[in-house]
Amino acid sequence: MPRFVILIFICAKLTAQIPNKYGLNIISDPKILNETIKKDPDKALVRIKDYVPNIALDIKYATTQNIFYTQLYKKPAALVRLPVAKALAAVQKDLNEQGYSLKIYDAYRPYSVTCQMFEMLPDTLYMGLPWTGSKHNRGIALDLTLIDLKTKKELKMPTPFDALVYAAHPGFMKLPEEVIKNRELLKTVMKKHGFKVDPMEWWHFNYVSDTVFELLDIPFSKL
Repeated sequence: MPRFVILIFICAKLTAQIPNKYGLNIISDPKILNETIKKDPDKALVRIKDYVPNIALDIKYATTQNIFYTQLYKKPAALVRLPVAKALAAVQKDLNEQGYSLKIYDAYRPYSVTCQMFEMLPDTLYMGLPWTGSKHNRGIALDLTLIDLKTKKELKMPTPFDALVYAAHPGFMKLPEEVIKNRELLKTVMKKHGFKVDPMEWWHFNYVSDTVFELLDIPFSKL
């Protein structure tokens, strides 16, 4: 076989993705992810702490203190795509000037974990769907809240994280004035820097971009 044909075959094998049973193309090989990053550096998956050093982390799925009572991540990790990290840095700067900080509950989530979650709780309103994938799987979604910069205590919000109830909807108004004020502050600052709140969960924000970020199923240990 001619050398150039061999090279074409190798490159095609490296970049091609075989659709899963839902017809989704999911990157599970770090080498393929690196190929997408070479073409577009914004697709780099980076540690939030590297861009926002004073951000608070409380990665719930690395513990059993979550709605599933199950540790889904072997260790805590908070990763997002590069533009998301830069936008979070701008959010944090705004909040710090007002005496607040972000606390991250979850960021990038491997696709296989989304499937595991749905198997445990097959809810089509609040759960990420295996047949579409989640923006968490693309590295452009975050679950978060606000804390007081001095005391490190969480501000009062409508519900705890992952409370699958109507009061978690970001437009729910039958709440104390202080709670609404805190939620609206979070929504306003996040929106200012390119995020959109999820219609079902006050804590879930998606980064708005014209770039297509691929679904990923790469474990934290390989990133």
